[in-house]
Amino acid sequence: MTNEVSFTSAGASHHQPVLPLPRIPPHMKPMKLKQLLSAHGEVLRVYCTPEDSGARRLRKQKGGNTGKNFTEGWVEFADKRIAKRTALALNGQQIGGKRRSAYYEDLWCLKYLKHFKWDHLTEDIAYQNAVREQRLAAEVSAAKRERDHYLAQVDKAKAQTAIAARKAAKATVGNGGVADE
Repeated sequence: MTNEVSFTSAGASHHQPVLPLPRIPPHMKPMKLKQLLSAHGEVLRVYCTPEDSGARRLRKQKGGNTGKNFTEGWVEFADKRIAKRTALALNGQQIGGKRRSAYYEDLWCLKYLKHFKWDHLTEDIAYQNAVREQRLAAEVSAAKRERDHYLAQVDKAKAQTAIAARKAAKATVGNGGVADE
């Protein structure tokens, strides 16, 4: 998966609590996110979804930052109690830093989702990849059918041209033979 940016601890289990982040501030990278949340407890993994390539291209064309931004993310904590406490403590609070910080005006948007595990996230990603591959396979199949139809029409046109040429050749030979007699 090329879109995944994650950090994994040695003993990471798939049964740890995960906090979703529906919005990640512009310019915030996964390492910074992990650093900020590690102050509240042990963070095992961080997954951030990169922004759409079309949106990034448009932002670059308009003279915006050329760096990679992320739209949403998920953070896996080592302990359920710490994850709940972190979500309650930070939700709606300023991300902070100094006034000149890029994140000074942004707010945390964290919510603890009961029974949401890292496996759910990876299943969703695998499903999205399978759907994308199926769609691409269907597009390739349609393109091949279109190409085969085009080639068949080209062959048919060549055959008709050859038939017309033979008929014209017979007509000139026939006309030429009549004129000689």
